[in-house]
Amino acid sequence: MAHDHSGPGTHRGRLGLAFGITAGIVVAQVVGAVVTGSLALLVDTAHLLTDAAGLGMALLAAHAATRPATPRRTWGLRRAEVLAALAQATLLLGVGVFVVVEAVQRLQDPPAIPGTELVVFGVIGLVGNLAALAVLVGRRSANLNLRAAFLEVLNDALGSLAVVVAAVVIATTGWQQADSVAALLIGALILPRAVLLLRDTTAVLLESTPPGVDLDEVRSHLLGVEHVHEIHDVHASLIATGLPQLSAHVVVEAECFRDGHAGAILDELQDCVRDHFGIEHTTFQVEPETHPEHEHPTHD
Repeated sequence: MAHDHSGPGTHRGRLGLAFGITAGIVVAQVVGAVVTGSLALLVDTAHLLTDAAGLGMALLAAHAATRPATPRRTWGLRRAEVLAALAQATLLLGVGVFVVVEAVQRLQDPPAIPGTELVVFGVIGLVGNLAALAVLVGRRSANLNLRAAFLEVLNDALGSLAVVVAAVVIATTGWQQADSVAALLIGALILPRAVLLLRDTTAVLLESTPPGVDLDEVRSHLLGVEHVHEIHDVHASLIATGLPQLSAHVVVEAECFRDGHAGAILDELQDCVRDHFGIEHTTFQVEPETHPEHEHPTHD
């Protein structure tokens, strides 16, 4: 059976538009951070700059994922999306730590921040982020790349909202610590997201069992196929979003090789895993009962 490694669409148009919007907001907020001296706006700008870089990497990864498989790269560049998401998560983690440290220091000695100007630049950032969210929201669950991009823009929007609120507080009450509090809130948004994204991407790179796949249940279903005596050396992993794979050694009656029934059993095994677990790409080594004694002792 031929297998299609193309997987879900990469949605480069959406990523490109979101990248353009985010890059424009970065330029505006750099100006705002220089004019106002606001830590919240500076941190939000650094956050945006990180996310713009992340969106750029996601766009490149989406393009790379369309490249066909080759003898050297048998899966093509599908895993590029995972590497891009991992890079984004690492950058976000660094930004989040910086935010928390700097904000705590500024709480003790806050600089004077012009509230009115801060409101203007905060609103510009918020409107731009809402526009980018509108572009990505429809396909945010399509793959890790788009999920990472959507979460980045969502947190950017919340960060811009925090900047606007802090600006209003400063303009109306003169409480300068509001800027540092807003920066801490932005950090609180960044760090958990970075950790979760790191967890998901490293799970793929470590070839962990895909979410929702219970290998004990897989074994049970395969053992239910007629003439199958034993299942061992079962492995399942995720190459990229929407592309799980599974392999196993399947011990069948020796008679199945003599009467030509082994091929039909292989079809049943593939149908079983596809129908019950949604895994299209499977590799089964069908063995006679006399073969397991030749297996490597580390196989289970």
